[in-house]
Amino acid sequence: MWESTVDGRVLHFHLAGINNQNFIMRDEETGSWWQQVTGECVLGPLKGRRLKPSDFDELTFAEWKRESPVGRVLRPDPKSEAAGDYETADWEQRMERVPVATTLADPNAVLPARTLVVGVQIGGASEAYPLEALRKQNPIIDTIGTTPVLVLLAEDGKSVRVFDRRLDGRALEFFRRADSPSLIDAETGSSWDFTGQASAGTLAGRRLEKIPSLKDYWFDWRAYHTETGAYLLGGR
Repeated sequence: MWESTVDGRVLHFHLAGINNQNFIMRDEETGSWWQQVTGECVLGPLKGRRLKPSDFDELTFAEWKRESPVGRVLRPDPKSEAAGDYETADWEQRMERVPVATTLADPNAVLPARTLVVGVQIGGASEAYPLEALRKQNPIIDTIGTTPVLVLLAEDGKSVRVFDRRLDGRALEFFRRADSPSLIDAETGSSWDFTGQASAGTLAGRRLEKIPSLKDYWFDWRAYHTETGAYLLGGR
C-alpha cells in the first residue's frame, strides 16, 4: 500500500498493464507508469521517483474482526459484480498455472518460484520468510541487517506481522507458551499478543514497533530484491 501524494500533489492511479504478474499503474496527472511491488516510477516524467509506503496489515477477516469489532467493511459494488469486473474466488489457483518470467534453473533460486513468502526490507537488507516455515516455527526470531526482528503468525495460520524486538535498546527473545497463543519474553516473563503489545507482566502496556512486510511469491519478491536472503529451516 502506498501514499498517493507526490510533491504535495495527489495522483490518481489506474491499472495500465501486468508485468510478470505484477501490476503496472498509470497516474492520470502525468501519465507516468509505476510498479506495484516497489512503488517506483518506471516510465514517464516522474521516472525514478518512489511512492511513500503506507502502513497496512494483510489479515484474514476473522483476525481483523477480532481486533476491530466495530470496524467498517467496504462492500463489493453491485454494478461491478453484475458486470463481472471482480476476479473469481479461484483466482490464485488459476494464477498458479501461469508461467512466470524468471530463471527457474538459477542456482540461487533456493525456493520454488511460487513459494508464498513474507518479505521484509530494512534499509538495504532484505529477507524472505516462507509461510510454511513460519507455520512450523512460530515465532521466528531473526536479525535483518542490524535490526533484530520478530516474525509472528496469528492463530489463523495466515495473518503475519513483523516487529522490531528491541525495547529500550535491548533485544528481547520470545517463545510461545504451550497453553495459550500469547508469547513470553525471556528477559522479563511478560506476555505479548499478536498486536505486538505486552498484555501482562513487567512490560504490560508496552508495544513493539511494527515493521512493514509483504506477503508475496518468492519469484516476485526476489525479482525486485535481488540480494534477498531466504529463511530456511535448518539454515540459510
